[in-house]
Amino acid sequence: MTIKRLILFFVLTPIAILLSVSSLFGTLQEPQFQSRLELYQTNIALQAQAWQLEDVNDENLSAIQAAILGENPLESATKQYQQVRQSVQTNLDKAQKQLAQSKALPVPPKPLPDAPPDPQASRQENQGKLRKSIQELQKLQADLDLRLGILQAKQEKTDPAINTWGELQQRSQISPKFRETAAVLSGIWSDPPRLLPNSQQLINKNLDGWFRDTSLIQLYQLQQRQEALSTIQSEQQEAATQAVVKLALIATIPTATALTGLILLLILIGQRLIKGKAALLAQNADLPWSTPWGAETILQVFVVGFFFMGQLFVPVLVMLLPIPRPIVNVRLQALSVLVSYMMVASGALLVLYLSLKRYFPLPENWFRFRLQDRWILWGFGGYCAALPIVVVVSLINQQLWRGQGGSNPLLQLALESQDTVALGLFFFTAAIAAPIFEELLFRGFLLPSLTRYVPVWPAIILSSLLFAIAHLSLSEILPLTALGIVLGVVYTRSRNLLAPMLLHSLWNSGTLLSLFVLGSGN
Repeated sequence: MTIKRLILFFVLTPIAILLSVSSLFGTLQEPQFQSRLELYQTNIALQAQAWQLEDVNDENLSAIQAAILGENPLESATKQYQQVRQSVQTNLDKAQKQLAQSKALPVPPKPLPDAPPDPQASRQENQGKLRKSIQELQKLQADLDLRLGILQAKQEKTDPAINTWGELQQRSQISPKFRETAAVLSGIWSDPPRLLPNSQQLINKNLDGWFRDTSLIQLYQLQQRQEALSTIQSEQQEAATQAVVKLALIATIPTATALTGLILLLILIGQRLIKGKAALLAQNADLPWSTPWGAETILQVFVVGFFFMGQLFVPVLVMLLPIPRPIVNVRLQALSVLVSYMMVASGALLVLYLSLKRYFPLPENWFRFRLQDRWILWGFGGYCAALPIVVVVSLINQQLWRGQGGSNPLLQLALESQDTVALGLFFFTAAIAAPIFEELLFRGFLLPSLTRYVPVWPAIILSSLLFAIAHLSLSEILPLTALGIVLGVVYTRSRNLLAPMLLHSLWNSGTLLSLFVLGSGN
């Protein structure tokens, strides 16, 4: 065995595996994005429930409103907030317990100058992460309690609401703004009411959307400020109308697509059972690729080209750039994400090219791009079929992780950004750059390469699992594996990389558009 192989197999690969596992488990204490996303949708539903029909006797409009909002939107929102709060409390208790256990461990002796890294320093770093996680969870819990109290008060459950705000005021570890806002809310819903001099400022500063409007309406009614009351009610109606349209878009398009996908899946499965190997789903199902390279080339591309480029070389290079940190401007954040991604993709594809160069010309079916083909049907059909599959897997996944496990940070940035330029950069990264690069690497190279050692179906599953792990988020492994399997099936059947690229682009585009709609209402 050459020195190059020894270094690749016994030095670089173990390092890559250890660091990847460490990064994955590092997301264990991070909140899952799905919980935040559901709250955003709940907040839009709360805004929409204030929508008043011009013709209250119009049964069609009333039926549409009920279909979009449900029978009791306030009760549904309260349950949603209580579930999230319970999840936050569970994770907070867990983090506090881990911090207490870490502090209780005996302090190791001070190492000698030439000794290995100090374990005490590693422990202090871990404790610092736990403290930061605890602070974020406490902040989120306080924000949830402010809103839960308003939901309770709006349903004429004044005593539980005042108790919720009263408990919040007793927490000395949280920011004073939460305690002060809780005091304001408790005062305006008390009997008799207690109006604090800075009530309006605190409500405007620390609440938003339906919660702010509802609190201001209660305050203005007590202050008998008719002009201000009319203004806020008019603004609330305008926001409610927009929220109804957004909810209709969010609910109608994905539901119709998922229903189409479910019907398509049933047709394809039925066709497979009836026609057997003559069915469309069986096309090229067992046909492997002719692969002239082996495990060394596969590891070289992924360990050197993908892992070390993405986790070490590019991050170090970006850190050396003369850019003020932390980056606050959302446009610069979006540009930084795009530039970093393009650098990783360029480096990985360069390593891929250099690794395969000696095998040129490649055997038939490798990296095929055919415009004169049914790749659009395969891509769009695959997207429809993927939607119900990934939704079901995601629902199961949520129950397993209980709001933890981390998420792609790009999703949070896209949700909170309402800057057109930033959103355009995010869209280019997620809907154009990512599908091209990731499909070239995982479906174009990895999946066919694995068919040298295993049949097509195991190669699809294994490449999909590695595709999910590469996103370095524990909570996303199951949903992304499911998506990767659909991408793999579409590619192996179509033998055209344009098909999975289109599916991948549609998936990321749909996600970003949904985030934009949700974020614009919060």
